[in-house]
Amino acid sequence: MDSSEKRVLLVEDDQNIRELYAIALIKAGVNIMMAEDGDQGVRQALAHHPALILLDIDMPIMNGYDAAARIREDAWGKTVPIIFLTNRDDPRDKAHASLHRPERYIVKATVPVQELVAQVKKAIETFRE
Repeated sequence: MDSSEKRVLLVEDDQNIRELYAIALIKAGVNIMMAEDGDQGVRQALAHHPALILLDIDMPIMNGYDAAARIREDAWGKTVPIIFLTNRDDPRDKAHASLHRPERYIVKATVPVQELVAQVKKAIETFRE
C-alpha cells in the first residue's frame, strides 16, 4: 500500500489545532480522518484500522490514555503506531503514556507543525498491516 493510501486518524478536541494539523497533513499528501474526542477516536480506529493514530490526551468523553488502552485491547490495535499529541510536559505524564507503548510523545507547543508532518510520514512508511 502506497503511503498516500494509508490513513492517519487525528483525534483532537480543539477544533483550531485539529484543522491546523489536518491542513498541513493533507498538503503533505497524507490521507486523514478526524475525531473530536477519545470515544469517537476509538470507534473510528477499530472500524477503519488507520496506519497511524495521532492522539491528544486531554479530551472530553474519553481521554487519550483510556482511548489508547481500548485500542490496544484489539488484536489490530496492539501494533498500530500511536503518537500522543499533548501539551503535558510533566515526566509523570510521559511515564503514564509509555504504558500504552506510543511511537512518540509530542508536546504540541514545542514541535513545529512541519516536524510533526515529517514524523507522521516516517511512521506511516514503516507501518506494516
